Amino acid sequence: MSTYALTDSWTMTRRELAHWARQPVQVVVSLVFPVMLLLMFGYLIGGGRAVEGDYVDYLVPGMLALTMAFGLEGTMLAVTQDLNKGVIDRFRSMPMADGAVLVGRSAADMLQSAIGLVVLIGVGLGLGWRPHAGPGQFLGAVGLLLLFRFAMLWVGIQLALVAGRPEMVQAVQILVWPVGFLSNALATPAAMPGWLGVVVQWNPMSQTATAVRDLFGGPGGESGHVWAAVVWPLGLLVVFFPLAVRRFRGLGG
Repeated sequence: MSTYALTDSWTMTRRELAHWARQPVQVVVSLVFPVMLLLMFGYLIGGGRAVEGDYVDYLVPGMLALTMAFGLEGTMLAVTQDLNKGVIDRFRSMPMADGAVLVGRSAADMLQSAIGLVVLIGVGLGLGWRPHAGPGQFLGAVGLLLLFRFAMLWVGIQLALVAGRPEMVQAVQILVWPVGFLSNALATPAAMPGWLGVVVQWNPMSQTATAVRDLFGGPGGESGHVWAAVVWPLGLLVVFFPLAVRRFRGLGG
């Protein structure tokens, strides 16, 4: 990416960050929701999941992965609102690199996702979860989580561009729920019917959750899933990133 494109993308990122100051409640809610889920499953539904060892050691990495799949509606709504208000048309009329608006939006989302990870990790430590990993493995796990988020983000951006209207975002967002809950984020496939366990094991998010558990040194982790946790998101990016940029370029066509 050229310096020109990077400068334009940074300008669009600062635009999105400025929205945070004007809409702090939305940012706080996006951080609090996964915390509420973690506390609910940790305290109310913990145990009885056919997990060896302490359930919280299995739950926290899974919740970190689950959080990376959820919360896409904020970015999707922002894209569709800009489309319908003519904001993107005005940006397209400026001497700006193609896709800088989308890259800026994704950069702001990734920053918020990183903050959300820090908050959720802190709550997990408060619940008694302890990662049994060195600094390199810990950072590797965080890297896999953010890579998965980045891939899911571009899936969401493409779907938002296809939907075109804010009222359609909620319907499209429902498609994310099967990815999240048909996974091993909250329960081990061993506790599920055989056919469902197979589906769960092939879920991209299950690959990330399993790899992260392995890097954190917790129950349910398998080292062979680290490569799958890299290949799946990269595959999604190879498909959806160019689709989103191509559709963005064709909006005024």
